[in-house]
Amino acid sequence: MELNNTQIENYFQSPIWIEDKKEFLKDSIKNTEKHIKEAKLNFKEIDKKNNNFGFSYHSGPIQFDSNFKQLVDYIGNRSKDFLGWQGYDLKNHMLIFTEMWVQEFAKKGGGHHDTHVHYNNHVSGFYFLKCSEKTSYPIFHDPRPGSVMTKLPLKDQRQISYGLEAVNFKVKPGTMILFNSYVPHQFALDHGKEPFRFIHWNIQAIPDGKFRNQ
Repeated sequence: MELNNTQIENYFQSPIWIEDKKEFLKDSIKNTEKHIKEAKLNFKEIDKKNNNFGFSYHSGPIQFDSNFKQLVDYIGNRSKDFLGWQGYDLKNHMLIFTEMWVQEFAKKGGGHHDTHVHYNNHVSGFYFLKCSEKTSYPIFHDPRPGSVMTKLPLKDQRQISYGLEAVNFKVKPGTMILFNSYVPHQFALDHGKEPFRFIHWNIQAIPDGKFRNQ
């Protein structure tokens, strides 16, 4: 298609940052073991009835575990960079982790997450610990309601285009992803062929004390 003499501007974009952060991988796998074991114990009785199929073992909060301090500090600083890069003024705000947990899909397969968003947060993210080409993967959906309700057929669903409704990423151990919390996301059905474990978090920017006292 010829676009001679046509000025093209891109507005209202939703960035997704993807990084390879293997330096946190070894310690994160080791430090999440106890949290995953605790999560499995909580579901032990249910597992007997359902043969482990379809489960996603979800830990309690891990952001306060001192073993994750370096990872938490990095994510917090990177999230500030992420919002600042988008043009947000954070000088009167501070970032807090509202949630951070580790989860692992069941060995029998069936693990997945339906499409959802994280309300009243600003930055969400994943850090993948155990995954492969045979495991589940994240899928991100168009966050614009007006766009979703007026979708037209695409010429080629396999091509990246402005009309795309969803994108997915094949991740590797050590992959870190940051995105705005308003972006709907899900996890594809896992077939239980290989281990799938990741850390997930949500961060909120709140007015700091100086801002509230003005």
